[in-house]
Amino acid sequence: MRLFHCGHCGSLVFFESFQCVHCGSTLAFVREHVDMLALQPAGDEADGLWERRAPRPGLGAVHESTSDSGVSQTEAPYLRYRMCANRTKHQVCNFALIDTPDTPQDALCPACVHTRVLPDLSDPANLRRWSVIEAAKRRLYYIDIRLGIDRLPGETGPIFEFLADVPGSMPVLTGHASGVITLNISEADDDERVRRRVAFHEPYRTLLGHLRHEIGHYFWDVLVARGNRLELFRELFGDERIDYGQALLDYYARTPIPDPLWQDSHVSAYATAHPWEDWAETWAHYLHMVDLLESARSFDTRISVPSPLGDQHFTMVDPFAMPPPSFDSMLSALVPATLLLNSLTRSLGQIDAYPFALSLAAQRKMRFVHEVISERRITTAPAPQQAPPDAAAG
Repeated sequence: MRLFHCGHCGSLVFFESFQCVHCGSTLAFVREHVDMLALQPAGDEADGLWERRAPRPGLGAVHESTSDSGVSQTEAPYLRYRMCANRTKHQVCNFALIDTPDTPQDALCPACVHTRVLPDLSDPANLRRWSVIEAAKRRLYYIDIRLGIDRLPGETGPIFEFLADVPGSMPVLTGHASGVITLNISEADDDERVRRRVAFHEPYRTLLGHLRHEIGHYFWDVLVARGNRLELFRELFGDERIDYGQALLDYYARTPIPDPLWQDSHVSAYATAHPWEDWAETWAHYLHMVDLLESARSFDTRISVPSPLGDQHFTMVDPFAMPPPSFDSMLSALVPATLLLNSLTRSLGQIDAYPFALSLAAQRKMRFVHEVISERRITTAPAPQQAPPDAAAG
């Protein structure tokens, strides 16, 4: 993810921030501007409306963000905002909406509105878990915005159900069915997630990774099944019409000894379970790549890999450029970025942050995901105007 700055004092702030720690400004992310805005109450606080806080004298505009209509903030000072109701009631969201005559006072932001079922929030542990999950979901939603696939024509987006295990009942299983993504909220607990990662012999298990995987199932329905891409999909991933339930039973029956040759054609061992899981795993890895590249490029990262055969130099690629960058240029930047990332995490005594090696067959599948998204990207998708010049890996 790219860097954000406080619109009032210019200090570095983060996507997860609720308040600037330097000047105290209230912060909120607004989809139409793809930016963290510094806000202040607009008139009577009882109205619940906010307006953009002016930059400190001499600072100038930190960002010149643009809405879907192409109206910049400096050209539209009259805009007012309303905090997501989940912030007002529970302090679990830092998104805001542009206020209109039709915006209710208890409106949910474009990310929270997709959550249909919540656990018992009278339990403080559930409230904490929900807050952690929504933070990951907002990062997931940010990538959809930047790729221009959060508002596809004719689609209303996935529905999320966050559930807790109930004693005496069947355990909640994380999964996707017909546009509904179910998540066991225990995945928000680090110890439980690690326990399951070890039990399932997985090299990698994160909450954000779960969400990226599950939303991949939703986008398979939207972009492949309803996008007339089944023939090409089956050539790369296999025939999804094979029995899904039996395929999963067969996979777990051979766990922890997966197909020893899975790395030859899949991004993960779990991807071997069924073509649908192969797609979802590949989709998640593509989003990992996109987020990692934007983060690295936002810091103007340039990587040199010394070698007796000649040093190699790499510059990060903007994954959200229009027209979309080539998959080859993105992959060329990903390899040294993950090499550096894993080297840094090992230096701190941690396991590899990205413990995967992408075979040529896995790369072809990721290229397919890239092409499917690139073809459907909305050219009017909001994008920050402040960005470093485009650069290719070298």
